[in-house]
Amino acid sequence: MTDDRTSQFRDAGTDSSTAEQVPDTPQTRAPAYRLAFADTDFMLREDLRPIRLQLELLKPGLILDERGISSTVVMFGGARIPEPAKKDEARTETLAHLSKYYDEAREFARLMTLKSMASYGRDYVIATGGGPGVMEAGNRGAADAGGASIGLNIVLPHEQAPNEYVTPGLCFNFHYFAIRKMHFLMRARAVCVFPGGFGTLDETFEALTLIQTDRMKRMPFLLFGEEFWRKIINWEALADAGTISAEDLDLFQFVETAADAVRIIDEWDAAQVPC
Repeated sequence: MTDDRTSQFRDAGTDSSTAEQVPDTPQTRAPAYRLAFADTDFMLREDLRPIRLQLELLKPGLILDERGISSTVVMFGGARIPEPAKKDEARTETLAHLSKYYDEAREFARLMTLKSMASYGRDYVIATGGGPGVMEAGNRGAADAGGASIGLNIVLPHEQAPNEYVTPGLCFNFHYFAIRKMHFLMRARAVCVFPGGFGTLDETFEALTLIQTDRMKRMPFLLFGEEFWRKIINWEALADAGTISAEDLDLFQFVETAADAVRIIDEWDAAQVPC
């Protein structure tokens, strides 16, 4: 894309192509001769980490802005939770039992995407980690409704490939977990968390901490599966110990179904509209 403010200058893409067509000499083969922005070895140097962090923050933001996406509904959840049709392949009985939340995640995303499409896809856009399990269910539900959804993937030794339901033009890949988590929350209008593992817990507590400390606005923060969440975390014990305040337990609420989650989000939004 050409910026009219700088269109009088020769663009970087043209120079990058031209630089590849120079005569092959010892000078042109030397790493020092490469254009800095086209030099992968240079861009991957330890000294360039601040630039790489900035680029990961900038690229998805520019694309989302260009698509006119103002707000998202974030869905966190386990990569290992199978769809019910494949629950017999689950590695544990608990995962097989939790497969019901795949369908709830898919239905929730479908309903929220219908709501998003009423705003021409600008608001309430489903955003997931772009991988399998609950993430796949979220992107799949958006596709069921005929709408777009975001996938914020990350390079990992395993489970890192994007699922097939992410909108291709909104499928991003990250190296830095911190920047990925920023993009999850920068446009968030609601956060919905399904059962999951370390990654899900990390994302959940970081988001709750940002809200607790007023670094992020209050919003519907919904935990699907009360039995699961109460089994793995003694929330009241934190308040009883004084390590959190009793009112911090009001920062989130438990839900079981997609319909309940949509109702809570609708009620929250209605309460924000000035009389």
